Amino acid sequence: MSYDVDRIRARIPALDDGTAYFDGPGGTQTPDIVADAMADALKAGLANRGRVTQAERNADDITVAARLAGADLVNADAEGIVFGRSMTELTFQVARTLAQEWGPGDEVIVTHLDHDANIRPWVTYAERSGATVRWAKFDPQTGAIEPDDVLSLVSDATRVVAVTGASNLLGTRPDLATIGAALADMDALLYVDGVHLTAHAPVDMRAIGADFYVCSPYKFLGPHLGMLAASPALLETMHPDKLRPSTQDVPERFELGTLPYELLAGVTAAIDVLADLVPGGEQSMSRRGRLVRSMTILEEYEDRLRDRMRAGLESIDGVHLHGHAPLRTPTELFSVDGVAAADVYRELADRGVNAPAGSFYAIEAAEWIGLGAQGAVRAGLAPYTNADDVDRLIAGVEEIRAASR
Repeated sequence: MSYDVDRIRARIPALDDGTAYFDGPGGTQTPDIVADAMADALKAGLANRGRVTQAERNADDITVAARLAGADLVNADAEGIVFGRSMTELTFQVARTLAQEWGPGDEVIVTHLDHDANIRPWVTYAERSGATVRWAKFDPQTGAIEPDDVLSLVSDATRVVAVTGASNLLGTRPDLATIGAALADMDALLYVDGVHLTAHAPVDMRAIGADFYVCSPYKFLGPHLGMLAASPALLETMHPDKLRPSTQDVPERFELGTLPYELLAGVTAAIDVLADLVPGGEQSMSRRGRLVRSMTILEEYEDRLRDRMRAGLESIDGVHLHGHAPLRTPTELFSVDGVAAADVYRELADRGVNAPAGSFYAIEAAEWIGLGAQGAVRAGLAPYTNADDVDRLIAGVEEIRAASR
């Protein structure tokens, strides 16, 4: 089946101003359906969750629906879906809770490839507990990381292996299934940062072998919050800091304070939009089945469009691309000779092309490949990106490069 990009573009009001958005890795634009779902939740009666008043039932129904949708998205158990302010906040909470059981002699593995949100929480609480942090390297020339780069560090002392599903800086997609399979018979837990992966490919955390899978709905057409998936049985073994009267039930024991019900309504709507990116067969397919179908076809479309973008950028003398791993998301990080990354960003914005510059919180990766904190320009595709957007980006970069000579 083919991918109809115009169909999703028609649902994104932000595109009406003619901007070409390549900043999806930092946050996608919002479909009208998602905005309407959040507005409808706010306009209806809402109260703390319960089953007595209609307002309580509204909040409860929204929450249950969001957990079911999140479970379908990543092939998890709905009772293991936790929502929080952000992926960063959720990861700090999990690291803090797990570290209650750590001490000298325990080890945690992180990678130089990851966003700092999947590094700093583990480093922080390992240091406080006396555990040792071990760093997995990646090839700075290609941006690739091999399973053995991670697995060679694993020992009986390993408590957590934290690895990205896809680098938000370089697009690199590690072989998670191989890592997960190797850890299956060990005590080490696999914590996968799926923020950048979830927007671009079908996700099956069970097939990956992930014990925890975290993502951010605002990176896949939804609202600004974070989502964590784990087995309810694993969550039952964990005891996060909480208020005395708050519930001990899983997954609620990990959700501090009242949930943002309107945002949860937006999460469900966004996941339904993803499931409907490629329509057809809705009555005979589960939402999970429609998600896998749509995300598989989206991945193929974005890969073709990325090839067009990459070929165009490579054709410009003085433009240097920094990510070359064999399996990648549709994300390109590039530098332009004679022009600071921040200036390329500003000049593209003047042309109606949004492609930001920086290290994007992947500071370890940026330093590892020699870019430093200033990073480079990042262009990432989203479900609404079309060939015209890509051609405008290439033309803009070509003009900026020509003016620098």
